[in-house]
Amino acid sequence: MVGEVLIRKLLDQGKQVSALVHSTSLSLSHQNLREIHCDILDMGGLEDALHGIEQVYHCAGIISFYPSQQQQMFKVNVEGTANLVNACLAAKVKKMLHISSIAALERLNEENMIDESAQWSEDSGGSQYGYSKFLGEMEVWRGIEEGLNAVIVNPSIILGAGDWDNASTKIFKTVKKGFKWYSDGTTGFVDVRDLVDAMIKLMNSEVSGKRFIISEGNHSYREIFNMIADGFNVQRPSKKVSTLMSDIIWRMESIRSKFTGSRPLITKETARAAHARVQFDNSRLLQQFPDFQYRPMEETIKDVCRMLLETPFGKK
Repeated sequence: MVGEVLIRKLLDQGKQVSALVHSTSLSLSHQNLREIHCDILDMGGLEDALHGIEQVYHCAGIISFYPSQQQQMFKVNVEGTANLVNACLAAKVKKMLHISSIAALERLNEENMIDESAQWSEDSGGSQYGYSKFLGEMEVWRGIEEGLNAVIVNPSIILGAGDWDNASTKIFKTVKKGFKWYSDGTTGFVDVRDLVDAMIKLMNSEVSGKRFIISEGNHSYREIFNMIADGFNVQRPSKKVSTLMSDIIWRMESIRSKFTGSRPLITKETARAAHARVQFDNSRLLQQFPDFQYRPMEETIKDVCRMLLETPFGKK
């Protein structure tokens, strides 16, 4: 979702874009767009792909909270990032922008706002996904020490009209189907379009060697679910999930998945995150670019609901 919105924005600006894709083809074509099929774990392929490239946006990664996917997630998010950093150094690209995550600086601290100085910590409830993104960031910092001009963004939960069954868009599908439950957790959210605008601003600036939290603001899951329900004109979730109930459910799901071979609907990490009241400080980006403005979350969710309703699933 992020990559496609970014590509469209760059093409609208008249840029020549080379897009590295893995197993699927892009859903768009343009005279200024070159599609390159390459695995991020293929170092030779990466070096060939970067010939003549000046700016690199690193959007590739695996988001997963399933134990069965951890090995591949670490290979892509850490080894893949190291490969790209090395290829950028070899090709002498002018600048690289790396998309990390708020999970890489996650601290389940309900009293203090989390800013860019925070680091991933297992003791504070960080996920293995967050650990993989933290280690990926370490590869970028290593590249910076070796002379790479780079900047890192840490987006909060990204909302946009992507695939109904993937990433955060699955939240919209769940609410539309009449999901009745909500948790009391709080976290940051951001419109994919705002994330892309911030990325392009940072890429075209003199900023280097810094990380930036990209987040419109902090909202409770209940607030977000209610706005989505209103956007689809369906009933709002009305039953609160207690921490005890979540603990029981994720354990039952773990047992079920072992017997059936299917993915659990909820894991220990997702259950814990649903109840964490975490708030993120987005002031660094706004101080760097005083003219930058985030779309209000109400506007984002209305737009996403409208766009999703125009898809085949939304018309069912």
